[in-house]
Amino acid sequence: MQSGLIHAYLLDHRGGGRELSWVEVGGWQPGQGVLWLHMDYTDETAAQWLRTESGLDRLVVEALLSEESRPRTTPIGDNLLIALRGVNLNPASQPEDMVSIRLWIEADRIISTRKRRLLSVEDLLGRLRAGRGPSGPSNFIVSLADLLVRRMSDTVDQLEEKIDELESLALDSAGGELRSELAHLRKQAITLRRYLSPQREALSGIMAAEMPWFHETNILHLREVSDRLQRHIEDIDVVRERASVTQEELLSYNSEQLNSRMYMLSVVAAVFLPLSFLTGLFGINVGGMPWAQSQEGFLTFCVLLIIALGGQIAFFFWKKWL
Repeated sequence: MQSGLIHAYLLDHRGGGRELSWVEVGGWQPGQGVLWLHMDYTDETAAQWLRTESGLDRLVVEALLSEESRPRTTPIGDNLLIALRGVNLNPASQPEDMVSIRLWIEADRIISTRKRRLLSVEDLLGRLRAGRGPSGPSNFIVSLADLLVRRMSDTVDQLEEKIDELESLALDSAGGELRSELAHLRKQAITLRRYLSPQREALSGIMAAEMPWFHETNILHLREVSDRLQRHIEDIDVVRERASVTQEELLSYNSEQLNSRMYMLSVVAAVFLPLSFLTGLFGINVGGMPWAQSQEGFLTFCVLLIIALGGQIAFFFWKKWL
């Protein structure tokens, strides 16, 4: 990376091109081909170039350097200011921790900025090096949007596989670990949903902008990408609802188990309450207690307790409490 310039590529309108240095970027003319500059906006050299040498309006520059960017599309004359997001597939990262990319699209120049590595951009660069990349700005937008959505597909599939697994486990277990995994899955789905929904609006904004350099065929392809993104959003909604229902089933199961245990404890307490009363009553050390001097007193008292216990159990069955 050359001081903030991740790469510069001159498209040849045939799906290929060649890489440029900072010096060659300074000598670029529109007639040479479509220029794609990809920069790290946290680097001061890139930020200074955008402010002083790019020829862009100050508000556009600030948008390209912004730390926070919600997916959106803003037409400015015959140009487009676009912010998109992709799932974070970098090592030791969570997919829902989305990576953003900001784009300034002109008829003959593309400027993109990012902070963290985005694999979809590397895929696009690989296509260019293989001669199968975009030929112009409209192809570039469609290709990048398509790659971003394709990278999301694996993450959405993993969410669906995970909820299938957790639903299966929920039939056999109701442990705290399972509830924790369901809560984490719901959090992932909610976060992805929050970022992907405005992304679809951004793609719709590109189609509605009607740029003179945006070809009709590319609009059709972008509509297909947008429809695929909408299906992913719907799948995420389904995962979130299934996780919610499974959590409710676990809570209901745990509540039933607790009620069952409390019921049994209550029955045991009810059974032994009169027996405890009788043993306590006959255990007082005062004169006049029946059978106190009788050899058969203890046996008689045990028989009395058994009769009382049997009567209680019969009463519970009659009331259908057991």
